[in-house]
Amino acid sequence: MGSIIAARELSKRPISLLIQGRLLSTAAVVDIRDSPSSSVCKCDSPSCTKCQTLLDVDRRHVLHPYTSMTNPLPTFPVASAKGVHLKLNDGRKVIDGMSSWWAAMHGYRHPELDAAIKKQVEENMSHVMFGGLTHEPAVMLACRLLQIANNDCNSETDKDCLEYLMSNSKCHHFTKVFLCDSGSISVEVAMKMSIQYWFTLGQTNKTKFISLRNGYHGDTFGAMSICDPVNGMHSMFSGILAKQLFVPSPSGPNAEDADVTLLELEKMLQSRGEEVAAVVMEPIVQGAGGMKFYHPVLLQKARQLCDEFNILLIFDEIATGFGRTGALFAGWHDEMSYQPWSSLYTDGRMPNQNGSSTKKVSPIVFPDIVCLGKALTGGYLTMGATLTTDKVAHGISNEGGPFMHGPTFMGNPLACSVSLASLKLIQNSPWKKRVNHVRNQLINHLSPLASVLSVREVRVLGAIGVCELKESLTRDDMARVQRLLVDNGVWLRPFGKLLYTMPPFNSDALKDEHVQKIGEAMYNVALTL
Repeated sequence: MGSIIAARELSKRPISLLIQGRLLSTAAVVDIRDSPSSSVCKCDSPSCTKCQTLLDVDRRHVLHPYTSMTNPLPTFPVASAKGVHLKLNDGRKVIDGMSSWWAAMHGYRHPELDAAIKKQVEENMSHVMFGGLTHEPAVMLACRLLQIANNDCNSETDKDCLEYLMSNSKCHHFTKVFLCDSGSISVEVAMKMSIQYWFTLGQTNKTKFISLRNGYHGDTFGAMSICDPVNGMHSMFSGILAKQLFVPSPSGPNAEDADVTLLELEKMLQSRGEEVAAVVMEPIVQGAGGMKFYHPVLLQKARQLCDEFNILLIFDEIATGFGRTGALFAGWHDEMSYQPWSSLYTDGRMPNQNGSSTKKVSPIVFPDIVCLGKALTGGYLTMGATLTTDKVAHGISNEGGPFMHGPTFMGNPLACSVSLASLKLIQNSPWKKRVNHVRNQLINHLSPLASVLSVREVRVLGAIGVCELKESLTRDDMARVQRLLVDNGVWLRPFGKLLYTMPPFNSDALKDEHVQKIGEAMYNVALTL
């Protein structure tokens, strides 16, 4: 805490830095990247001058996400990370309750993931262009993703994986993989696939997308256009973004709560279906749009409507993919696996949660295109993937035309190698049992928050725990809450009305006392609001 306060005081006046024997002023931009003295300090001292200097330079010149460019929220310098802990420069350890924004599901410095990166760098290459070239990590990752996404995960070896793809008849749905830079780019790729599909088929008017209110799909321009234009984060760009179509999101987590959404979706397809390229949805969990859960009946009915009106269906599984919700992919939930908990209901159970709902759901809903990211690499490197079908691929390229997208770092070998290692960890671990255990622990330790006056609702799904406040946090609240959480030994990143957690559920290092500490920290913070 002392280093933060000192950094604030330093930021009020020009200071000088002694770097490699030269006196430099931070009134100008200082390039400290190549200086030995600029390495991350591990002094374990709350009053280290070097830490204070790093914080001041960070505040003046380094831009962070979703904060002011001139008066940013305070930052906390991290020296290292291991298991489920972040070690701050001042020596404090905090439990990472965010999995670095959904990504680090195995925790930090996992030996198998570290080894995959090390082997790829030392024995092969860190990067090579993907235009006209290919490499084993990319091919094997595509194989593994198609096996998993087609719900055919029986093959254990690379040989089995390759043989699996040698027979197209075994790839009963997804057959193509586009390996890209990040989750947002995977959404851009999905949107371009949809538009180019219809363009090539001669239906050039089909250029619009239908999305749910409260949806979030990324910060690039195409992705921003299908985020909620009113309640989302991108309303200031509305004048330049493509105008898309929106239907209300479900009013709650029960099957009946999706009725209005489905009715409005059907009306939209009836009236404007000739303009629509695809329907885009975050299955089951709307992430940055409010951490809201909805029943899988919506996915099944949306699939039926898209088939009826000849519209493509896109699932954005960037946040929900790879087990976080209790199913390997959120689109695989049925009424038995879908087990949300909410403080708004008696004993937390939803009506018909025992599977007696009259609205039955097929086990798996397959979209035409699915977007992946975040946990794909286990939180080690940025990467996304867009999977699609022969139908879409042939529609785009039946006459030999190319698909018009190609990132510089497409199919990066390092990212592919660590992704393969991460997927093998999932396949070989009791991840379902772990998610269910984390779910129960979250319910136990977050449910007391429901009694706090500032709290509207506590809800849990899989390894996701959400405390929704009655009022949104102000900027000053955010800074204060962040400090209180760190002082309580926990790292969370609240926003809007939400205090929420998604701990590294597949880490051997995650213990019950860690989830308990997260719950206690959230409770202590809520009491101050």
